[in-house]
Amino acid sequence: MDGLQESGTIDADEIAHFSRLSGEWWDLRGPLRQLHRLNPTRVGYIRDRTIAHFGRDPQRPDSLAGLRILDIGCGGGILSEPLARLGGAVVGADAATSNIAVARAHAAQACLAIDYRDTTAESLADAGEMFDLVLAMEVVEHVADVGLFIDRTAAMVRPGGLMFVATFNRTLMSLALGIIAAEYILRWVPRGTHQWGKFVTPQELQADLARNGLHLINQSGVIYDVLRRRFRLSGNMDVSYMLVAERRA
Repeated sequence: MDGLQESGTIDADEIAHFSRLSGEWWDLRGPLRQLHRLNPTRVGYIRDRTIAHFGRDPQRPDSLAGLRILDIGCGGGILSEPLARLGGAVVGADAATSNIAVARAHAAQACLAIDYRDTTAESLADAGEMFDLVLAMEVVEHVADVGLFIDRTAAMVRPGGLMFVATFNRTLMSLALGIIAAEYILRWVPRGTHQWGKFVTPQELQADLARNGLHLINQSGVIYDVLRRRFRLSGNMDVSYMLVAERRA
């Protein structure tokens, strides 16, 4: 497959699935529309936690200026672009060549300087890349080996830096809402996008992060507000959640 490198974290079936969707990344009514709806919530979470951690001025439009950011599994750049607009120096990495091509083209149209790379977490870590923020958003449930993926991505967090992870909890509620309802009833995402057995509990994820010297500083559930038709943060982590961990300086 084009762009697929040998890697212990890469699941070839997952790469093939998202490669088939590469032309749909920026279609707001397409199969990835729910990711666009989710984006303001996850961008806000990343921005607010980063501003608080690094003591930035929340009123500045370039509040992430001077921070080097890795968006691993960036897809078509839906998350990379708003972070670049906030001033971050963003490296967007994805193992699917077709996704990177779409991301580069869209960033060029938007006049955004984003360093997109057709590569893997292993290759970046082996090259000694280091970042102030490492983002693994909606990625860990698609890798072949979660523990190894966290090992390699966590290694790229600088002392004093942060790692953000967003994923699905492995509960009966996530099976009912995250797969049965979202994929088969509401058709929010294409069927086969998620496998319940690959969902990760917060406890499992925190253990992987702690093993790599990253200390949890915040976690939050993410739910869909039916009345307002948008995603929002919640104390309920039964379906999906985000967390941030710090490598102490």
